[in-house]
Amino acid sequence: MHNYSTGVELFCERQPGMTMRSRRETITFKHPFRIKGIDRLLPAGAYEVITDEEMIEGLSFAVFRRVATMIMVPAAAPRGSAMEMLSISSIDLSDAQRIDASAPSE
Repeated sequence: MHNYSTGVELFCERQPGMTMRSRRETITFKHPFRIKGIDRLLPAGAYEVITDEEMIEGLSFAVFRRVATMIMVPAAAPRGSAMEMLSISSIDLSDAQRIDASAPSE
């Protein structure tokens, strides 16, 4: 499923007793940035962020809760063009976006 208004892709998966879904979106940083838990400066650019959510059962309407947030980043040297999927906090991601948005343009 693709939500064209926001550019977010949703993938749902039914597991015994629960429904999981993954949201994928592209986030762009205009400046080099840091995210807590990643021990290096990341270059400016577009990054794929994957958010896993599980449905809260027993309600009369569908509600999902975030259980994991990952970001795809260039692998640390010397791995060349390889990519790594790293688990991050959604709060730390929001902080990095806020800092990037408030940084002066060059």
